[in-house]
Amino acid sequence: MTDATPTATPDRPASLPAQSPPVDPAATAGAAGKGHAAEARGAGLSWWRGDNGEGARRNLGLIGVLVVLVLIGIATRPDLYGDSSWVWNNILTILKLASVVGVVTVGMTFVIIGGGIDLSVGAIVALAGVWCTTVATQSYGAGGMIFSALTVGVAVGLVNGLLISYGRLVPFIATLAMMVAARGLAAEISDKQTQVSDNATINGIASSNVLGIPLLVYILAAVVVAGWVLLNRTTFGRRTVAVGGNPEAARLAGINVRRHTVLLYALSGLCCGIAAIMLTAQATSAQAAMANLYELDAIAAAIIGGTLLSGGRGTIVGSLLGVVIFSTITNLFAINGLSTEAQNMVKGGIIVAAVLVQQFQFRSLTQFFNRNRFTTT
Repeated sequence: MTDATPTATPDRPASLPAQSPPVDPAATAGAAGKGHAAEARGAGLSWWRGDNGEGARRNLGLIGVLVVLVLIGIATRPDLYGDSSWVWNNILTILKLASVVGVVTVGMTFVIIGGGIDLSVGAIVALAGVWCTTVATQSYGAGGMIFSALTVGVAVGLVNGLLISYGRLVPFIATLAMMVAARGLAAEISDKQTQVSDNATINGIASSNVLGIPLLVYILAAVVVAGWVLLNRTTFGRRTVAVGGNPEAARLAGINVRRHTVLLYALSGLCCGIAAIMLTAQATSAQAAMANLYELDAIAAAIIGGTLLSGGRGTIVGSLLGVVIFSTITNLFAINGLSTEAQNMVKGGIIVAAVLVQQFQFRSLTQFFNRNRFTTT
């Protein structure tokens, strides 16, 4: 009688692994389908949930503020808001009022996200406006005036960036010094006089309409779209967030932090040059005192829009909504005949409230629950 137990041979293993029970393909497909459905639901709400949705939630909140301001306008001046044509013209007036500051705010948003600050934007607008309206510059026509304004803006922005990056000056001090110097140079060039723009093409920028919408609004929209794409869809934007969030980590990751900082301030100067042309077209003139306190308006709008003063976070859309909110407040006070002093006090209160919200808010509900979980365990 022989042993029935199989023995190991070179061609046959000693024992066979246990086989798993047969799998139902329908059940597998159903489970996979449920998993994909859950992932799809999570991906569909990713724009709203957690830290990624914080910008969307804030922007919806800003839209809610705009709705409240409109309701206040309807309650205080129902005679005006009852006229549909007046409402449409008033909307265009608000957007036109926001156009110049909005362009400056786009550049300011990039600088703040990158961990800096620029107090010289108003002075750069004034210097670029005065420079492009000199008699010598106007002799080259509209192209020469535009080229001059953009070149001056970028050049002053580069000086700011070089002083901060390679001169190791604090951004607040460097741009504060540039604010004083640029205003002084603008006063010297203009001899403290108002310089009139005689170019019909430049002056027509403020008075021209395309499909019933002012050309200034189209310029603002183009700058906002370009800024959004640059921040959200390019390597430059990702590097800006990285530099503002943690400069040392960005340097270790291979980013040239100094060069990128210079480019950020040059971009801010470019936006100031564009704004100088727009403001010169509106006033048909330029002077050293133009664009006064634009730096505060731009910083305030960026903060209202959710840009962190410490850097590393911000949105172009939020900054635009911040500009529109301030323009709407100005318009609301104007149609109700209220003083500029009261308007400034309201703006100051809004800025303080926005900073306090940034200071004390949790970054997301997920972080809040995780913190409580870790505390209890």
